Amino acid sequence: MKVSLCTISFRHHLVSLREIAGFAAANGFDGIELWGIHARNLGPGLDADGLAARGLRVPMISDYLALDAPDDVFERRTAELCALAARWRAPRLRTFAGAKGSAATSPEERAHVVRRLRHAAGVLAGHGLRLLVETHPGTLADTTASLLRLLAEVDHPALKVNFDVLHVWEGGDDPGEAHATLAGHIDYYHLKNVRGRADLAVFEPANVYAAAGRREGMTALFEGVFDYAPFLRTLEPEAEGSLEWFGDACYTVLADDLSKLRTVTAARPHEAAPRVRATA
Repeated sequence: MKVSLCTISFRHHLVSLREIAGFAAANGFDGIELWGIHARNLGPGLDADGLAARGLRVPMISDYLALDAPDDVFERRTAELCALAARWRAPRLRTFAGAKGSAATSPEERAHVVRRLRHAAGVLAGHGLRLLVETHPGTLADTTASLLRLLAEVDHPALKVNFDVLHVWEGGDDPGEAHATLAGHIDYYHLKNVRGRADLAVFEPANVYAAAGRREGMTALFEGVFDYAPFLRTLEPEAEGSLEWFGDACYTVLADDLSKLRTVTAARPHEAAPRVRATA
């Protein structure tokens, strides 16, 4: 499996991309997933060529389409994201499918998101890019059923899925079953874990983006409530994903998680659906 780290892990750190790239290369990461605000605002220094010289690539830029903006703003920002992806040679752009959960979204609101995603997928396809919607609470991709419906409604080959394993579990679906159902649409994975269901609020955006936000409850990949080892062993060797760590001690946790992930995936006996250690 090709595994990257996310620059969002360092959102509250005063470190350069050059330093992050040095760490990533030294510890065996395959690439660096750029958070949109970082991709746009990194100053002169390391670029796509510099990353390539270190054996790294940008597999995805994680940002947010302006789905609710006026038409001209939506068009302009989508075009800017395409240019940004070209600058970093990233083949994928990640977005969220709206800002409301599927049960809270009216038919008219859903139709609007569908139209915008279809249009954006067409624009990205024209640039040789793929648009990924992330499995995430508070969006139209909060359950497997809603996401499948969304994919059918948009009906564009450039629209794919960023399969966030923990968020699928959070939404009440079995990740193994959801993975099998969505297999033809999945293009990337986000990997993170949590101590228990009661701690899932630590991943709410308002908490994640706050420098003084709560980090207690976030765990290393193989220490949380979801048992990742069986799930990871079902993935094909060419699968791509990122360790999405939001807690403290970024360097230590990311390096250790990657080392353990490599050990787990090297064993590769294909197992059945992943298990959950607890329902806490």
